[in-house]
Amino acid sequence: MSTTGLDVFDKTVQTTNIWLDEIMERMGPDRHVAWHILGAVLRTLRDRLPLDDAAHLGAQLPLLVRGLYYDQWHSPSAIHKERHKEEFLARVQEGLRDTRPVNVQEAVRTVFAVLAKHIAKGQADKTARVLPAEIRALWPAAATAAGEPGAASARQKEPAAT
Repeated sequence: MSTTGLDVFDKTVQTTNIWLDEIMERMGPDRHVAWHILGAVLRTLRDRLPLDDAAHLGAQLPLLVRGLYYDQWHSPSAIHKERHKEEFLARVQEGLRDTRPVNVQEAVRTVFAVLAKHIAKGQADKTARVLPAEIRALWPAAATAAGEPGAASARQKEPAAT
């Protein structure tokens, strides 16, 4: 039975809930916090990607998540050039300022893992490849290993996020 009367809406609600459930498995059982985490990470990622790559990633997202991704997007020519993980995490943290405290690095790793799992592998790999090395290191190792020699073994040696 259709909840909304439109299959496209029902499908995007179902898919979005699957993504939120996966975020909640790692970040805690609060759906509102999971939604904020998803938005903060996606918008920070969007603003770091070159315009074409940001648009291609946006096209892969479920309709509701795509709205969250493009929310607050003012100038497509204003790409943020964070090259260091700390700068990227600080921007995500700023996006989470109105939620309960969370481990920002774990939040980024979690959303990156959800993306890598649910979008087309080629798009996930391309998204990871265009990120600077320090930020790419937050992407799931399996997705980055194909394009970077030794990446899988380097990821295994990284200390766990605290």
